[in-house]
Parts: sequence; C-alpha cells; structure tokens
Amino acid sequence: MPELPETETIARDLAREVIGRTILGVSVRRPDVLREVTPLQFSRRLKGARIERSWRRAKLIVLDLSTGNRLAVQPRFTGGLLLDDGNLNERDRAYSTLDLLLDDGRRLHYSDVRRLGTVSLFSPERWAEYEGGLGVEPLDPEFSEERFSGILRGSRQAVKKVIMDQKRVVGVGNIYANEALWRAGIDPSREARSLSAHEASQLRSEIVQILEEAIEARGTSFRDYRDASGESGSFVNLLAVYGREGEPCRRCGRRLVGTHAIDGRATILCVSCQQ
Repeated sequence: MPELPETETIARDLAREVIGRTILGVSVRRPDVLREVTPLQFSRRLKGARIERSWRRAKLIVLDLSTGNRLAVQPRFTGGLLLDDGNLNERDRAYSTLDLLLDDGRRLHYSDVRRLGTVSLFSPERWAEYEGGLGVEPLDPEFSEERFSGILRGSRQAVKKVIMDQKRVVGVGNIYANEALWRAGIDPSREARSLSAHEASQLRSEIVQILEEAIEARGTSFRDYRDASGESGSFVNLLAVYGREGEPCRRCGRRLVGTHAIDGRATILCVSCQQ
C-alpha cells in the first residue's frame, strides 16, 4: 500500500490543488527518504519551480516542474502527500519528512511514519531511463488482451506473482491482485502460462474493473492510507477476499484460506471457486 488506485487518487487531488503553484521554500527533515539527489540539490532544484502537472505512473505520484525535472513520490506502506493550510494535525506534522512551501501559503508535506517510501527528483534523461524499466499501465489501451496474454505465456511463475511484477504490469499490488484473481476464479498459485485464452481475458478484465472501482471509491484504507486531504478511501468495504481469511466466500460460502507460500505476501483465496 498504496497501490494504483490510491496513488491515482492522490495525484488527481493534487492536480486540482497545486497546478500553477510555485515552490518558494523547501524543508528536509529526514533526508533518508530522498533518492537521486542530496538534500542541498533537492532544495536548490525545487526553489522557484512551478508545478505544471500532477499525475501517476505505476505506484508513483509525479509532479512535473517548469524546470523540466520530475518530483516522484512512492509512498509505500505508511507514506502520504498531505496539503497543509495550517490545520494539519500534529501527528502528521511530527512524521513529516520534508515539505514544500507554496506561493499561496500552504505546505505540501511528505509524511511517513516508517520512512519506507521515497521521494526522488529526476532529470528528464534520468526519468526516461527509469521509466524504461516499468511495465504496461493496466488502465491504458496498450494493456490489450494480446499484450496481457503474451506476458502470461512467457512465465512459469505463479500468476499472482506475475501480475504484481512492476516490470510487467505496473500498479497492481497485493490487495488488488487477490481481489482480481478471486473475481476471475483463478488459483493464484497456478503457472501464468497455464491460463487459457479465455482465463487470461477474464483476468485482464477483472484487473481493469477492480482498479477502476477502487479509484471511484478513492482507494482502500486499513490503517495508514489517506488522500491529499487526509481522508480515507472506502473500497475496504467492498473487498471480497483480502483481509477476510477464515470468513465465508461471498460466492460459494466456503471458508477462505490464507497462505504466504506464493510470494511471501498474504494470499487469500477460495479453494472451491478458484481453480
């Protein structure tokens, strides 16, 4: 966490709030979250820059700057970008690793309790190099049935591991992989190449559908994820398997089981419905 729906939600929130704003000042309190630059370089390259675009790539929230640089935030487990108009709660301020002073008086904080997330500042050349290693976006037209089938056919790995591989398909993390596989009726441990053309098509459709539904619900919040205004996402109320180990399957009623055998992450499935 956060995965594609959560970072998409934050990026859209920021697009409404900070495009056109100029960065007047930079404060770095926890430099260990920085990547690509030192704190001094980070500050020098951001001061005076205007924010021209806010968007998402993979699980990154990306701010395009007037200087040509790109500020990319990967929140991971407990990170978040929070706008502060002076009313941000003290807990969030206490865990703020850095903040940007905007020309309207607000501050944009990167708050991260465990500091497992990262904040990177990319030059255009370095961004092109980094982006070249990322897989296809599941909400883009390029994520066709043919493209997805080719990804699956080329791997002996468990299908769950393949759809979470950011070098193949970006943005799908553990929550939505569990949910999509349950909806498609596919055992997460099956070799990716074993899926039939129909199964691959069904799984692709479920991945797209569940991501779109989660964006509409503004993401999934268990403990830490919040949008740029500090609000929680509501998709947690619609989860069919994730977080429900031992509870009845909503399709057949059989008890859901959990395992960490596939990729070291919690996998929840129905052994009756998922084949």
